[in-house]
Amino acid sequence: MAENERGTLRQAATTMGVILAVLWAVELIDTLTGHRLDYFGIHPRSLAGLLEIFTSPFLHYSWWHLLGNSVPLFVLGFIILLSGQRVFADATLVSVVCSGLFVWLVSPSRSVTLGASGVVFGYLVYILVRGFYTRRISHLLIALAVAAIYGGMLLGLLPLRIGISWQAHVGGALGGVAAAALTHRLDKADRSK
Repeated sequence: MAENERGTLRQAATTMGVILAVLWAVELIDTLTGHRLDYFGIHPRSLAGLLEIFTSPFLHYSWWHLLGNSVPLFVLGFIILLSGQRVFADATLVSVVCSGLFVWLVSPSRSVTLGASGVVFGYLVYILVRGFYTRRISHLLIALAVAAIYGGMLLGLLPLRIGISWQAHVGGALGGVAAAALTHRLDKADRSK
């Protein structure tokens, strides 16, 4: 393996490690303050709820909730980071916004939604569909491997369990499709320059 490939792997692992460290530190602060930060989850159809779209992915209802999101967030984010920091930033932002807006529009009134699972679903679907845009064999093979490992998560798109925000999952998945289209379009524009 070439030194620049090792550097890319190291940078991707470090970036995802820092993101997870931030999420775990926020949960520690939340726990120490009696879960007062949970208030900054998304409140549907409220003006504050629009800003909470950007705070909710950092918050979790419990350590178990955070743990359930941590491994797929790390793995899927790591895979996307191998395509570059800009691609990762675009996929993350689009997933956060689409997931949050969908929650804001569709979730029941007086509910509060928080957690990184919308981003996880955005990453998952981004990886699954980007190969259709890029037509790269490597992207298609990675999509097949990810589908084999994480494909069962797609059941989270259905409203099967009370207390699980299928709205965040669906919004994130839509964000993943949009991010794949956007990053492909930006990549084509860069290559044509």
